[in-house]
Amino acid sequence: MSRTDAILKRLTALYPKFMDLQLDRELRLLDELGRPQDHLPPVIHVAGTNGKGSTIAYLRAFLEAAGKRVHVFTSPHLVRFNERIRLAGKLVSSRKLNVTLEEVEAINAGRAITQFEITTSAALKLFAETPADYLLLEVGLGGTFDSTNVIDHPAGVVITPVDLDHQAYLGDTVAKIAANKAGILKRGSPAVIGRQRDEGFETIERMAAKLRISPFVQGRDYDGYPSQGRLAYQDEDGLLDLPPPALIGPHQFDNAALAIAAVRHFKLPVTDRQIAEGLRKVVWPARMQPLKGRLRDLLPRADELWLDGGHNAHGAAALARSLEEMNAARPAPLVLIIGMMNTRPPADFLEPFRAMSPKVLTLSIPGEPNAHPARYIAEEGRKAGFDAVPYRELLPALHNAAKVKNARVVICGSLYLAGDVLQKNGTPPD
Repeated sequence: MSRTDAILKRLTALYPKFMDLQLDRELRLLDELGRPQDHLPPVIHVAGTNGKGSTIAYLRAFLEAAGKRVHVFTSPHLVRFNERIRLAGKLVSSRKLNVTLEEVEAINAGRAITQFEITTSAALKLFAETPADYLLLEVGLGGTFDSTNVIDHPAGVVITPVDLDHQAYLGDTVAKIAANKAGILKRGSPAVIGRQRDEGFETIERMAAKLRISPFVQGRDYDGYPSQGRLAYQDEDGLLDLPPPALIGPHQFDNAALAIAAVRHFKLPVTDRQIAEGLRKVVWPARMQPLKGRLRDLLPRADELWLDGGHNAHGAAALARSLEEMNAARPAPLVLIIGMMNTRPPADFLEPFRAMSPKVLTLSIPGEPNAHPARYIAEEGRKAGFDAVPYRELLPALHNAAKVKNARVVICGSLYLAGDVLQKNGTPPD
């Protein structure tokens, strides 16, 4: 066990629940730390159900193309906790991370607090102590009572598409979940809103109106779409003809357009040429990522191997659209290797792939006690009409996938599974 893992294990033991959404514990700790949230560079706060990480990846690419130093806070990590905290463009070093976690742990002095609350406090301390031009801050869960919702005056707020997810914590309807996500809206801070379902948009717009905010809305005030192999972006200031996003999938045109709208609406110092450069260079692991390395070498040369961290029905639908586009260009039998956390129904995740008649191989996510067992995912898949077989480990599943000639093999269902796959493949994120 690494020193970081040992610290995180101690911090996890400070609170009996994995999750308990409120801000009192963290605000107390932040006060004792000297309120680092008041000493940050301009913050762009991002909430939503899907597309948060990709939207932040685009914003980072645009700002760095403009020569800006950018802090980033995202979750969860894929392989190492360090991936959650990027200081002025570079992942936090293990030494700096460990020292800060232990400093914050000592100040907390054993009092009850969740791991996410105390690690978010440590991240804010690091961001306040390290010079940078911007902080891109991703909400962990929800918005209103999320640990990141301690910024009084963000430079801008972004809400990506909202859908059903984490209903036990956020509410059982899209409207309730949207109300929770919209809790990061702040009076005086401009807001850009991604494409929404009607009930979610109505809730967000109503909450924005109470704060006297006029949100900049996708499909009404701006939009982006593929055009002759490129990205066309349009808003009140005109039309941009841009290269297609380097991230794969039709949904990435929406994510890229959302980030471009944020640049323009928040008046960030980024030129159209720098936006184009960012679109070419953007990287975000485990989002329709073609895999090369040890695991790819287990498959025949004619096969494809992809990794995607989409983990709910909305993410599955986006993945299915990407695969449909690929199939139109080069038809190939589909093999899905799926592992899932137990907060999502397997049948809902599988439904968008029905027309492609995939072979489904299921896994239990290694080291995750809250994951669905492989046998359960397979049983639920068979009940829903899919050809589904459980496997104890990834390698035997890949050997079975290799029996399908010229297959398109996609490992999906969870970011936790994606992290394990990248580690086994020998290609962890930077």
